[in-house]
Amino acid sequence: MNVNGTHYRTIWPDPDNQQSIKIIDQRYLPHQFVTRTLSSPDDAFRAINQMLVRGAGLIGATAGYGMYLAALTADPKRIHEDLQAAAELLISARPTAVNLAWAVHRVLTAVSSLASATEIRSTARFAAEEIADEDARYCRQIGQHGKEVIDTIWHRKGKQCVNILTHCNAGWLAFVDYGSATAPIYAARDDGINLHVWVDETRPWNQGARLTCWELEQEGIAHTLITDNAGGHLMQCGEVDLILVGSDRTTHTGDVANKIGTYLKALAARDNDIPFYVALPSSTFDWTLDKGTEISIEQRSGEEITQISGLTEDGRRETISITSASTRAKNYGFDITPARLVTGLITERGVVPAERSAIHALFPDLCSSPGHSNR
Repeated sequence: MNVNGTHYRTIWPDPDNQQSIKIIDQRYLPHQFVTRTLSSPDDAFRAINQMLVRGAGLIGATAGYGMYLAALTADPKRIHEDLQAAAELLISARPTAVNLAWAVHRVLTAVSSLASATEIRSTARFAAEEIADEDARYCRQIGQHGKEVIDTIWHRKGKQCVNILTHCNAGWLAFVDYGSATAPIYAARDDGINLHVWVDETRPWNQGARLTCWELEQEGIAHTLITDNAGGHLMQCGEVDLILVGSDRTTHTGDVANKIGTYLKALAARDNDIPFYVALPSSTFDWTLDKGTEISIEQRSGEEITQISGLTEDGRRETISITSASTRAKNYGFDITPARLVTGLITERGVVPAERSAIHALFPDLCSSPGHSNR
């Protein structure tokens, strides 16, 4: 996607050094565009754990490249053991996004039968690049399928502006390119559909305010920032035509784990008869879990709630406390939206009801073998 008119992916091999990987450090957006270099699996772990990168697809791609870096830095005499240790490290970085373990196991599977360190390294690199390319391609396909949902609403409104509400950041910054929830928006824009996006601020990391607004600005998409709690009011006032969100993990029965606050949007959407769609690539499905309540919900530091960071008037980044020093905080990163509240799932293969039978019918090659990675 575009950064000041220049195309970027969120992660890419360093063209000047094939033994390192470049990423965008999202902690500094929107005020600074900063890139970092990953040279080891430890670097990839820190990038995921400390949220230099975030979002289901990008976490998976970073883990895939992290395994390639592990192959490069491993002892050739014990390369499989070192790769297994790196896999365990990377998987521990964040617990909720299923793409993380999926990508790690995909690389491990690709090299499992190889003995030569040289061959393992080249194969690991190929697998990592395949994961990244596939993520971008699937997101683009999500856009093509999802724009039909927007087009239907646009025509029903007599080609008047379609107002879309989104939560968190499921844009290209959360994936390798295009994004999941934003891909239909970009595709609809390209087809000449008039649209506007309500952007939840998405506390406590403010991914909506910092990242989604920045993305939409770069792409020339009309948008308005709102507080997390304003969505229900806008729905009641008839100012929302469609809700589009992403997912960090979706069960094969249709329950959706996404950024904390998503469930409340789904409840308000149901009360106001507004379609609620979840956009996700198939790598985000968990074929082993029947219920969303079984998904591990990440709890992060309470300081993310009690403190806030921003840019001062003289251009300095500062973090300040917004509570008293003795305030206790509990910081859940995600919540579960049950399948009954989801109008449909927008995937790279099409739009499907959030129902077990429909999901399995669309992905028979994946549901038949949990953990299957030959996609």
